[in-house]
Amino acid sequence: MQVNTPQTLADAQHVVASGRPRQKAPLSEWLAYHQRAAAYYAEVAEIDRGHHHEALAMADEQRQFAMKIKAQISVQRPVSEEEDG
Repeated sequence: MQVNTPQTLADAQHVVASGRPRQKAPLSEWLAYHQRAAAYYAEVAEIDRGHHHEALAMADEQRQFAMKIKAQISVQRPVSEEEDG
């Protein structure tokens, strides 16, 4: 994703879409993607006031995706640690 903060909700949607990982990317890559997307939408909510509530909702949705991925990662870790031992 680009470094500059998007100034509108449409800009944020474009930046988020252009940074989407490949479908079979590692969960850690997807986690970082959803965390960045949530941050972009939260920032845009304060800049693009006409889309404030929509951007906040999108930020929350991205946070929910990130939480689900964190849970998946934590479930997978113990299994791989047992295989190493």
